[in-house]
Amino acid sequence: MIYSVTEDYLILEPADIDLSKSPLRKGIKEETYVLGVFNPGMERLPNGNIILMVRVAEALRDTTQSEYFSYIRWDKEKGFLCEKLSYDDLDTSDPRKYIYKHNVNKTYCLTSFSWILPVELNSTADKIEKIHYDKAVIPVNDNQEYGIEDARLSKIGDTYYMTACSVSSFRQSTVLYKSSDGISYDYMCMVLDHQNKDMVLFPEKIGDYYYALTRPLGEHYFYSNNNFVGPSIQMSKSPDLIHWAPVEKFRMLENRKINGIMKTGGGAQPGKNDNSWLVLFHVVKEKDEIGIYDTYYMLLDESDPTVIKEIELAKPLLSSNSTLTNHLNEIKYMDDVVFTTGLLMDNDEIIIASGELDLCCRMTKMKLPKTGKRND
Repeated sequence: MIYSVTEDYLILEPADIDLSKSPLRKGIKEETYVLGVFNPGMERLPNGNIILMVRVAEALRDTTQSEYFSYIRWDKEKGFLCEKLSYDDLDTSDPRKYIYKHNVNKTYCLTSFSWILPVELNSTADKIEKIHYDKAVIPVNDNQEYGIEDARLSKIGDTYYMTACSVSSFRQSTVLYKSSDGISYDYMCMVLDHQNKDMVLFPEKIGDYYYALTRPLGEHYFYSNNNFVGPSIQMSKSPDLIHWAPVEKFRMLENRKINGIMKTGGGAQPGKNDNSWLVLFHVVKEKDEIGIYDTYYMLLDESDPTVIKEIELAKPLLSSNSTLTNHLNEIKYMDDVVFTTGLLMDNDEIIIASGELDLCCRMTKMKLPKTGKRND
């Protein structure tokens, strides 16, 4: 299929955030700054407006105190804390996270602390109506000790559900929230255990089950003579949105035949297009420490989402657009990254919400073609 871009713009930048209203002010007295506002979950509200659940990555302004790296942690008893580690103990080659050297397993230290901020847009997604600082999603359990990342939204019936990655010293897990109004979210429970993330809920029950895309992450993979193996999108199903079991016959890996792919992961919530589910997902290709993140698409069968009807891995649907962020060159800390996390089907077009360079929220509108094979 051929999707044509009609609009492409930034809707939220670090300078738009009022840190005097940050939840971290409850405990952190040191000066902080917004490293990025990105990876927004997106849904339409009952009033017709659009809600973005935005990841705010907040970092200490001065992370260096002589030989020490300072970082933020949340404690269930003490709240937000500022702590430190010796730089001699850290590998600092990745600006997003440092590696602690003195552990037999890979152990990371985050350079920022993330929380989720509801940002309400108008009905056409081109204007901010209100930033709901009073509804910010912050840690409530010790599995969120190092923050909450990358919300995904799906409205199922009249209820909004949000999945997000929670980071702690004993597990990197996926947790589930729900909301009746799309703005105020209540923590439900942890639904996926350690290093299973990028969980995206289908927006309706299919047959007897709810379905979700997931992405288990691990260090060990086994040779395949047909594929470039590594972290890949998987699928799970649940009778109640709480208890999830893997779907064995969904195998996206068999379609991943491009060398250089490091990993793939779920992006936006699926949207219906004719008799298919349109799924946008990210592909990471090799480049330096971080890699290149692009958005691709696939079509899954409406009644059996384990069936891949079409998949595009030759040409990205969406790539990073440097012209959008030229005015932010002084605060950029990476390039070649777009991370799509929201999708709305709006008559004959789609509205896509993405994180651009782990820095800003990007909105892209595309004309929606009828289903069918590409002819380019």
